[in-house]
Amino acid sequence: MRFEGSLERHERGELSQAEAAEMLGVSERTFRRWRDRLRDEGPEGLRDRRIGKPSSRRAAVAEILRMLGLYQERYEGFTVKHFHEQLQKRHHYKLGYTVTRLALQGAGLVRSAPRRSAHRKKRPRRPMVGAGRHHDDRNGQSLARRELLAGPQCRLRGRPGRGR
Repeated sequence: MRFEGSLERHERGELSQAEAAEMLGVSERTFRRWRDRLRDEGPEGLRDRRIGKPSSRRAAVAEILRMLGLYQERYEGFTVKHFHEQLQKRHHYKLGYTVTRLALQGAGLVRSAPRRSAHRKKRPRRPMVGAGRHHDDRNGQSLARRELLAGPQCRLRGRPGRGR
């Protein structure tokens, strides 16, 4: 149910704050905050305020530029992994490997690794022993008919009567 509908039912006295909040899946405190925002700011007050804001954990632009400069000046041709290790050892670099890799790829200094194939590939099943015996049709005779005419093609080992 939409917030405006729940708020109208609450204001008419059909629902308590707790019931309206439960129907929306939020706490009573959040319901009251939304109600106050709608009164103060109109429908714009209910929009998600996180959308469009940069992350507070975003890497500093100066640090990214320093890293890109070091790659171009001193570490051209290094793999991303080895470059990142050298940055940490020799240049007091604190950003993670993924940030480094994405920045280098974004700047066009390294290429993305080619996609690997699937770990478990689908392949045709091996033929099972005995499968298709009735389809063996050499010279127009079925295998069963040839066995009847020629006798069995294998011998059992062991002494007769021992069950081996």
